[in-house]
Amino acid sequence: MLIVIRRLYKGEKSIIGEMTVDGIFECFTLEDVERPVKIKGETAIPKGTYKVIINESNRFKRQLPLLLNVPGFEGVRIHAGNTNHDTEGCILVGQTRHKEFIGKSRKAFDKLFKKMQKAKDITISIQS
Repeated sequence: MLIVIRRLYKGEKSIIGEMTVDGIFECFTLEDVERPVKIKGETAIPKGTYKVIINESNRFKRQLPLLLNVPGFEGVRIHAGNTNHDTEGCILVGQTRHKEFIGKSRKAFDKLFKKMQKAKDITISIQS
């Protein structure tokens, strides 16, 4: 499975993007803003390609996707949420988008997660 995130709208507090799965639109994304110097819990991960596994999140107490080997970051996950206050460097997904907000996040996450659970190998590419 290849997941691609194209970062489209860069606001003051967050970045809104579009996610495709194997070339087909899946949902919108919300991430923290990009910064020249990382601020813990307030900075988007670097553009690049990363392997993804699904494992138990100690914070969320459930199975969630985890991006591996993100330079300068640990514990970067894909999960539900609506604004930059929910992300802390993670990737949020939603079915609707507005300026610095995504909606219907749980529905988007549940749909995506079912696909991810069936995949044998997951790669994510973060692009501009």
